[in-house]
Amino acid sequence: MTATARLTAGDKAPEFALPDADGKTVKLADYRGRKVIVYFYPAASTPGCTKQACDFRDSLAELNDAGLDVIGISPDKPEKLAKFRDTEGLTFPLLSDPDKEVLTAWGAFGEKKMYGKTVQGVIRSTFVVDEKGNIEVAQYNVKATGHVAKLRRDISV
Repeated sequence: MTATARLTAGDKAPEFALPDADGKTVKLADYRGRKVIVYFYPAASTPGCTKQACDFRDSLAELNDAGLDVIGISPDKPEKLAKFRDTEGLTFPLLSDPDKEVLTAWGAFGEKKMYGKTVQGVIRSTFVVDEKGNIEVAQYNVKATGHVAKLRRDISV
């Protein structure tokens, strides 16, 4: 296994066009002119990913007021994302990347430690993309719990 290339502040954000929970294509380019938080998570409806998504949901009004949109991306199929969205009352787009091409391009899929073993998987990661499509904040191996509050402190929201 080899280390995945990671993005840093100032890098151009890799473009994507992925289906959302309803099968509608969402592109990063759709958000040009606004800041957007793009976060990658391993699996919908798991305890940690549910906590993280609900934290974003609960902070969405303040984030939107500060000019930030939120997009969540996982390898889950749209049908699973729709169930997750509906069960948890999520009001931001959840995008499906089953081939893990976008996850890999953003450095959010690759080698990670899990229970002391090195495995291939989704690296829980969060990015803030500026109005021009550049990475403003890149955070890898974030914690599911408390992460949104920390991010809000980091970006003064």
